[in-house]
Amino acid sequence: MAKACKTKELNGRQYRCFFELTLQVMGGKWKPIILYHLSEARVLRFSELRRGMPGVTERMLTRQLRELEADGLVHRTVYREVPPRVEYGLTELGAGLVPILDQLRQWGELYEDRMGGARLSEGEGYEPRNGEREAAVGE
Repeated sequence: MAKACKTKELNGRQYRCFFELTLQVMGGKWKPIILYHLSEARVLRFSELRRGMPGVTERMLTRQLRELEADGLVHRTVYREVPPRVEYGLTELGAGLVPILDQLRQWGELYEDRMGGARLSEGEGYEPRNGEREAAVGE
């Protein structure tokens, strides 16, 4: 039986283990997707992020970006232009999650294959499979 650890607190978050803290910082429905998109593009504007995530509301995306920024995973750059331009990118701390996000993506691809959905991702408009993705990056 696993022994319960004592509760710690950091930046208003209570947690018992590092895994719990990690999930509190980057977990949820939208945060990993935001982080993944930023890892692929390096820098994105709000509207570009929103287009890549059709199911998220503007309010929720704003909230999640603010939380990721407060947690030091995303940086926000505001350009003093008319109209104002705002870009988002990963911080060094946020970039440290990229290998983990890549592993989650690979697991999702494996899961799709094992559950009989391999043919679901064929054709234009779908995310490339891992081998196709690596070939496209190398070109």
